[in-house]
Amino acid sequence: MMDFRTYISIPKSTFAIGYDTRMMLFGSCFSENIGNLLVENKFRADVNPFGILYNPLSISVAMNRILNKEVFTENELVFRNGLFHSFLHHGSFSAETKEECLSTVSRRFSTAAEEIGQTNVFLFTFGTAFVYRLAQSGEIVGNCHKFPETTFSRSRLAVDDIAGVWTRLIRRLLLLNPKIKIIFTVSPIRHWKDGAHENQVSKSILHLAIDTLQSEFRDCVHYFPAYEIVMDELRDYRFYAEDMTHPSDTAVAYLWERLGETYFSDETQKTIAEWQKIHRALTHRPRNTEGAEYRDFLLQTIASLENFAAKHPNIPCSQEIEHANHLLETR
Repeated sequence: MMDFRTYISIPKSTFAIGYDTRMMLFGSCFSENIGNLLVENKFRADVNPFGILYNPLSISVAMNRILNKEVFTENELVFRNGLFHSFLHHGSFSAETKEECLSTVSRRFSTAAEEIGQTNVFLFTFGTAFVYRLAQSGEIVGNCHKFPETTFSRSRLAVDDIAGVWTRLIRRLLLLNPKIKIIFTVSPIRHWKDGAHENQVSKSILHLAIDTLQSEFRDCVHYFPAYEIVMDELRDYRFYAEDMTHPSDTAVAYLWERLGETYFSDETQKTIAEWQKIHRALTHRPRNTEGAEYRDFLLQTIASLENFAAKHPNIPCSQEIEHANHLLETR
């Protein structure tokens, strides 16, 4: 038979991600999408504690800040268009009051600071080699929050810039836990505002920097070809969202499937399939919630949850059981 696509072959990983793995994910939308799926499927994952970040230096600044346990203060917040922002955080952390913004930032920061020392696997997604710095101080920003262009200076990182910063960061992580594993990916999302050629150069720099880090840290640094899968295997606009740059839900689901083939054991895959049946039941929204049929459905879902919890005591399900019981009591 003729094969009408280019298949990206990925060797099975030398280490496995399971339900006892503690993960932390940083970076562009791939980390966000995969992280949300990990959380949905009950893995222990802390996803983007600073929100989506795009360039390697912003991610390294965030990581070092967590490692230093350097908490944020209200003096670091800025005001623009009716909202308070942090230049190191995504806009999802912005708020109408300084107190609310700082509270959200601090809550996520505290969780990450507690988790990082117990993390086994890190996944970092680099989106672009272009960085923005505050014009007055030269500090790296993670998000410009629609401040005037004159607020920042823009530049493109070189391979050595990225590799140097990340070599120091990885050595620091290895001191914290010599057995950690690091997965790097390059975001398949094109930064079209940079221009078609500049986007390609930027992505090439990211690939070369990661390759340098793989050569330096052969035992702990790994690469997952999300970029190559979307660009070369799924190269069709039906796998893109309406903006024609972000992967569609179908593409994200396929990337999740390929990630699972690479890093999940057969037993972990079976547990995911088992949980997904329960998850679909939990997210089901029936038209009639008053009849006996819905009551029986909830009772069956609660029984499935309790059986799953008994079979997998290391996977917490108490919130889901409590929620299902609440639906049963208030129907």
